Amino acid sequence: MTSPLPNHDSPPLHPLARALWVVGGLLVLMWGVELVDWLGGSWLELDRHGIRPRRMDGLLGIALSPFLHAGWGHLVANSVPFFILGLLVMGRGEPVFWMVSAGIVLLGGFGVWLIGRAGTVHVGASGLIFGYFGYLVTVGVVERSVVAVARSLLIALLYGSILWGLLPNRSGISWEGHLCGLLAGIALAWTFRGKKVMT
Repeated sequence: MTSPLPNHDSPPLHPLARALWVVGGLLVLMWGVELVDWLGGSWLELDRHGIRPRRMDGLLGIALSPFLHAGWGHLVANSVPFFILGLLVMGRGEPVFWMVSAGIVLLGGFGVWLIGRAGTVHVGASGLIFGYFGYLVTVGVVERSVVAVARSLLIALLYGSILWGLLPNRSGISWEGHLCGLLAGIALAWTFRGKKVMT
């Protein structure tokens, strides 16, 4: 006599729970990196591994810079918009979230590497935030559905003020990272228009 083997596979997470887990996990990783950087002090100084424009040793910073921040205040300022806009991009489906996120990091980061001011180091998730903003607003334009347009208008109303960050009028602010992230997000919205894969 035989009996069926017990099924130990756990049920898939609800899409909202999965979105919270993924975006929240990335945010926890950013806070963890900042904690390590803070504990290491000047001996570790992780921020030096950000994007260094037009230097070969600055290319690695393209992938690392979203997880590096110039202190706790910088990280706190980026945390809420990253979490909210990241969740909204996750609403398009997890595969789209990862493609868009990777695209913004790589395209936007390479743009900073090309046009950034010499002798500077660019760190922070603000490039991703501007990229998510550009992506989400542009999706409403290219898809032209009532829901997409309404969501784009809401995002523009809530976060449109971040566009002041494109102006090169404040020292210590990477307007290049903001601009390149925004342009990358807009380009990716056109590239992935119509793609929505719910998981």
